[in-house]
Amino acid sequence: MSVNQLGISVIVPVLNEEKAIPIFCDTMDRYVLSLPFEVEFIFVNDGSTDSSLELLKNYRFKNAKKIKIINLSKNFGFHAAARAGIKNATYDLCTWFGVDLQEPLEILPISYRKLTEESYEVVYFEKRTVKVSKVNRFFSKIYSYLMKKYAVKTYSSDGTATIAFGLKIKEFLNNNIESNSSLMLQIMDAGFKYDNVPLDYNERSTGESKWTFAKKVKLFIDSFVSFSFMPIRLVSIIGIIIFFVGVIIGIFTIVNKIANPVVPLGYSTIASILALGFGVTNISLGIIAEYLWRTYDASMGRPVYIISDIYEMDAKEGNDKE
Repeated sequence: MSVNQLGISVIVPVLNEEKAIPIFCDTMDRYVLSLPFEVEFIFVNDGSTDSSLELLKNYRFKNAKKIKIINLSKNFGFHAAARAGIKNATYDLCTWFGVDLQEPLEILPISYRKLTEESYEVVYFEKRTVKVSKVNRFFSKIYSYLMKKYAVKTYSSDGTATIAFGLKIKEFLNNNIESNSSLMLQIMDAGFKYDNVPLDYNERSTGESKWTFAKKVKLFIDSFVSFSFMPIRLVSIIGIIIFFVGVIIGIFTIVNKIANPVVPLGYSTIASILALGFGVTNISLGIIAEYLWRTYDASMGRPVYIISDIYEMDAKEGNDKE
C-alpha cells in the first residue's frame, strides 16, 4: 500500500469545549493541506452539556475529507471516549488530540513516518516542556516515577502525554476493552515495539482544563490497581511493620513495668497505637475493596461506553448524515 493511500485517524474527545472547538477545527482544517496523507477526525462528544455537539455538527470543513462525530449517551471519561473513537476509526494508524491544541501538530507527520517507514508499532510522545504550575509538575513527576518503578517499566520518566499506534495495537485495544483502566498503560504494558519522542507542548488555546483533581485521583488508583500488585504488597508490608512495632512496644511496656512498678499505665500510648492500627486497617480494607469492586464490575459486563449517535460529515458537499 503506497503512502498516499494511507492515513491517520485522530480521536478528539470533547467535554464542554464550545470555546475551543472553532479554533481547533480552523487550525486542523488548514494544517491537513501540508500533509502528504489523509487525516480522519473523530470527535467524541463525551456528555457535553453546552453547545459543543451543535458546533461540531454545524462546522463545515473545507480541506479535511473525513470527519466523524460520535455522541456518547453520557460522560464516560477520556479513556472510554478514546476507546469509542478507536473502535470506529477508519484508518489503521490512530492517535488522539485534545481540542485545546496542547499537542504539537508535528505529532501527525512524525507518527506517520515512524509507524510506516521506520516500522515502529507505537510511538510515545513525552512532554519535554509545558507551562504548568510547579505543583502539577511535581506530582506528575511522582506519578511517572511510581508508574515506571511499580507498574509499567516502559513508562517514561518525563510522562507520556500522547500515543500513536498502528493496526496491531488498534486490534488489541478493540478486542480487550477494559473498564476502570488506563488506555495508555494498557498499550505500554502490551510490550509492542516502540519509540519515545520528546516534544514541546503548548498551553491551552482557550477555556479551562477538564482534568479535575477527582479525575487525577481516579486515574492514580486505576493505574495502580489495574497494572500493579504493589498496593496489596504494601498492605502486607505495613501489617508486618506494625506487628513488630507492637511487639517492641509490648516488650518495652512489660520490662518498664517490672523495673518500675509505680509507673502508671500509658493510656495515651495505647490510644495512639489503637488509632494507628485502626487507620491502617481501614486503609488496607479500602485497597482490598478497590480490587474487589473492579473484579465485580468486570464480571457484570457493563459497557465501557454507550454510543447514542454517529454523524459522518461530508466536507465536499457540506452536509452530514446520521
